[in-house]
Amino acid sequence: MPTPRTVLLTGAAGGVGTLMRELLPAYGYELRLLDLAPVDGAPDAIVADLADRKALREAVRGVDAIIHLAGISLESTFEKILAANITGLHHLYEAAREEGVRRIVFASSNHAVGFTPRPRGDDPLIPVGTPHRPDTFYGLSKCFGEDLAQFYWDMHGMETVSVRVGSCFPEPTSVRMLSMWLSPADCARLFHAALTAEHVGHTVVYGSSANTRLWWDLSSARALGYEPQDDSEPYAERLVAEQGPLSDDDPAAAHLGGHFCTDPPRWPH
Repeated sequence: MPTPRTVLLTGAAGGVGTLMRELLPAYGYELRLLDLAPVDGAPDAIVADLADRKALREAVRGVDAIIHLAGISLESTFEKILAANITGLHHLYEAAREEGVRRIVFASSNHAVGFTPRPRGDDPLIPVGTPHRPDTFYGLSKCFGEDLAQFYWDMHGMETVSVRVGSCFPEPTSVRMLSMWLSPADCARLFHAALTAEHVGHTVVYGSSANTRLWWDLSSARALGYEPQDDSEPYAERLVAEQGPLSDDDPAAAHLGGHFCTDPPRWPH
């Protein structure tokens, strides 16, 4: 697929959105920004709620593709998750369908499969086809998003790459994150691959760097042309010394979703 020129970046004021605003233009993208909150340093950004279907229709008009990061990114009540992450996502897909946008990169999450047991010892990497096992209402909304993306491909021919993002921060901050870390630079590489790969239909990929302690299989991401360059291992010695290794007796360390399975952080931060 030719490189899209204009890309709508929703959730542009959030953590990952802020990082991508800085990194994606180097790949030749002109970003159109949207968020519920004003975007620092971007007076032309669209400030709109995903509930505003007219604003969404105007936001997607004329773009070549969409990177969808907007929504609630932690646990909340089902009612709030429903409005932002489920109904809001449907509004975005409908706006894209109505305006003829053919490619969406959807920020799914590892929490769509959060109750999957984490690999230990010589266990194989977790495959991308592992069944949905959400660990929160938030994770449940990401399961819905992946299924919605599949539906819009099957019904309307709209392509989506659903990226089960691990933890995208400048550096890992926990021992668990050594396995899940997606460096900002690798995140930009992955999104670029997802925007430009040919014939993706609906493809689900795990989103992380090439970590030595990796828990999941990156083969479907690599098939898009993603070549991760970073590894969390340089941070491992310090983090393990500060926090100790993951314990097999700790319920929060038993599953892929970590503490989301036992005591999920709540929205807002």
